[in-house]
Order: sequence, then structure tokens, then C-alpha cells
Amino acid sequence: MRTNVEAGRGVRSRVVWVIVLACVVIGGWAAMGVRVSADAQASAQAPASSVAGPWSGQISLPPGPLNIAVVLTVDAAGAWTGTIDIPAQGARGVALADVSVEGRAVSFAMAGVPGDPRFSGTIGDDGQSMGGTFTQGPASFPFELRRGALTYVRPQEPKAPFPYRVADVTYRNEAAGITLAGTLTVPQGAGPFPAVLLITGSGAQDRDSAVMGHKPFLLWADTLTRQGIAVLRVDDRGVGGTGRGTVQPTSLDFAGDVRAGLTFLASRPEIDATRLGLIGHSEGANIAATVAADDPRVRFIVMLAGSGVRGDALLLEQFSALAASQGAPQAMIDWQLAIRRAVYAQLIAETDGAPNQAARQAILENLPPVPGTGDTEPGRQLATELFESANAWIRYFLAADPRDALSRVKVPVLALIGERDLQIPADDNIPAIRAALATAGNTDATVRAMPGLNHLFQTAKTGLPGEYEQIEETIAPSVLSLVGEWLGERVR
Repeated sequence: MRTNVEAGRGVRSRVVWVIVLACVVIGGWAAMGVRVSADAQASAQAPASSVAGPWSGQISLPPGPLNIAVVLTVDAAGAWTGTIDIPAQGARGVALADVSVEGRAVSFAMAGVPGDPRFSGTIGDDGQSMGGTFTQGPASFPFELRRGALTYVRPQEPKAPFPYRVADVTYRNEAAGITLAGTLTVPQGAGPFPAVLLITGSGAQDRDSAVMGHKPFLLWADTLTRQGIAVLRVDDRGVGGTGRGTVQPTSLDFAGDVRAGLTFLASRPEIDATRLGLIGHSEGANIAATVAADDPRVRFIVMLAGSGVRGDALLLEQFSALAASQGAPQAMIDWQLAIRRAVYAQLIAETDGAPNQAARQAILENLPPVPGTGDTEPGRQLATELFESANAWIRYFLAADPRDALSRVKVPVLALIGERDLQIPADDNIPAIRAALATAGNTDATVRAMPGLNHLFQTAKTGLPGEYEQIEETIAPSVLSLVGEWLGERVR
């Protein structure tokens, strides 16, 4: 799952303007569930000039701090380089520029980012701290780092030894010509056992669906296997042990990967092929419905934060909800919505994928100015970037309507959306899912909004993506219990 579904599968978003997105981060250091590693804290007092290695901490931004992690490296010739992570913004291993270390003075920058973000700091007397000023554009804020990498407090993360069997597995999607790799967890005993296949959301993810220090699919696998259900979780294309393939995949390609997983599960002697189901999160929830609509091997599905409206409408809902929650003026929200709506409509109209340059140019020449100004250039820049970043995945996503599949799903469905989910807003998507399943004549469909929960089904204050990292809880116990009980009743 990406924090913005528009980023698309297998596409790394560019580093964004730190200050612009920093407002999604809420809360203080003590509430973040993030600590500097103990071994770093206990390390020997290093000379102040020896700054190579990992550092982590925060920039003090309104309305709350932004976590960062920096690794500084020096070569034999004394030349410094480095990388920076900004977990809340999905930035990992971004190369630093202009790294300079002179005595206790340290500075570095992020090249190619609007506002020329720079850090200027000083090593503390103990050699274990670095404090200074972060600047971007005309603004400046204090930052403070300590030696060591960010480590997360994740009390729900399962730890070995496990009271069930764990096996790394591979299997083929012959139609796509790729090998998929994952982990199969199976209860102790002879079986055969019911089984579920977990399906990740948008963005290339590993088998644990790891995001911002959380491993939700690891937790799901542990929870359900302890309840007597085998679980298969799989690396996405191009991640871990799974092949990348030769095409830019869309949701339909991922549905093919799911079918290959079902074939694999059905071939295993410890698995009951008559009790197979799917659990998907976000885009993965809609892929589950796509497969269940036509594949008789699927006997039940769980949709976690799945959508019920067409892709372009969902992205507009998502943008509006996120922007409003961050305090953006309604006039600015409406301005961006108008631009995005025009671009999305044109991308959908280009059914063969070939850009219609004349139509695009007409859109660029008729965009509204920034509210309160006559300046149309920011709108042109936004529209141009949206056009240029549109790959096969986003083109398919924009035009895809999940109701087409949902209206044909007749197997039992449990569909949950968090009431504080700003990426899949419950108010619009819950009614749409219910209506589509009713059209299917589905007699065993539970569609429910979960109070106080965000897109990851964490207990949340705001629902903003920047909060995901701060919350120690990976999945609310109420959701784990509800899904476990619902499945238990249907796999007996």
C-alpha cells in the first residue's frame, strides 16, 4: 500500500517537498513508537569529528515532528556522501548532496527537491548528537539527530518460535512467465486445512506488506494460522524473490498472480482445495473481488479498505479528504480537483494508451489560475506531471469500476473500511459496495465501517498517512477478532 494510490504499482514516487507534506505528521516524539537503537545509545563516546554511520531523529515542523534517518559515509580520500529516509513520505535511501564535515560542523542537502532543503548542524560534545537548522525555501526549523538507526516499537509483531509450520515457497504464473515467492504458514497436524491468500494494496510490497515499520501481513498470517487456517503471503512483482516480468502490470495482471497462488494452494496435500479464500487490502481487496467473481475455487473473500467507486472518482475523493484534513483552503482544493478531473478524463479517453497531444495541449491552455491570482503556470505544471507520470497501471486504475466485479460476487464477503480512512473514505465507498453486492444477489455479505480506524486499521486520531508510522499498533485487535470469527464460521 502506498500512502497515495496515485503513485501506482512498481513506480517510486519522487521525493516531495518536505514542508508541504510535513503537516500530515501529528504528535510528539514520545507518542511516535520510534526509538534510537539501544546499542547506538550505549556505544563508546566517539570523537566529535567521527560522524560516519547512521543517525536518526526529527525535524520540528508544525503541527508535529517529522522522523528522518540519515546515513553518512566517508571514503579513503575523505569525500563524504550520504542517504536520507523520510518514512512518513515513503522516501528511502535518497542520495544526499553537498555533504560536508568540517570539525564539528556538518551540512548536507537534498538535490532536486523544491525549495532546496538543507541541513546545517553541529556535533554535540559527546559525539552522539547532532543539532541544527533545517531550511527549505524561506522557512527554517530546528532538527536533532542521535547516533543509530530508527527502530520501532511494534508490540504486535510476531516473534519465533511459532506453534505452526513455516515454509518459504515458490510457484509459477506460467501465463506471465514469472516465478512468485512467498511464505506458507500451516497449522500443526495432518490437515487438510482451509487456506487464505493475502493480496497487497497498491505499490510494490514484500510478503509482509511492510509499511512504515509495520508488517501487517505477518500479523495476519500469525493470527489466522494460530486459529487453524493456512496462510500464503507473497512478494509482489519485482520484490524479494518474485520476478518482475516483461510488462508494466495492471490490476488484471496481479489478478493472474492471485489465480496462480490458488493453483499452488490447491496442489498442496495439507490444504483443503474446497476451502480456499482471499484477503486483500486496499487495491488488493478489489483484486480479490475480481478473482472471486469468476473463479469457482474462491469460497469467501475479506475486503479490507476496498473501494466501491471508479478509480478516477476514488482518487478525487482521496485527494479532497487528505487535503481538507491537512487544513488546505477549500478554494485551493477545488482548484486542484478541477485540474485533476480534466487530466483523468483525458487519460481515460486515450483508450489505446497513445497520448492525444492536441487534446492535452487544449487542456493545458484552459486550466484555471491559482485562486486569487491570474497565475496559470502552477496548474500547467501539475497537469503536465500527471500526464507524464501516467503508466499502464494508473491508466487501468482510473477507468476500472470495482462494481463490475462486485455485482457478480456471490460467495461470502466481509468488507471493512475504517471510519477515519482518508484514502478510501467510508462514506462514499461503503454504500457503493453494499449496492453492488446486493445487485449480485449476495446473501452473505457483511459491509461495515470500523469506528476510529484508519486505512491500515490502526486506532487513529486523524487518519492522515503521516500518522501510520507513529502508531505502535499494527492492526486494531477488534479487526483481528472480527475477521477471525467471521472466517471461522465459514471454514468449518
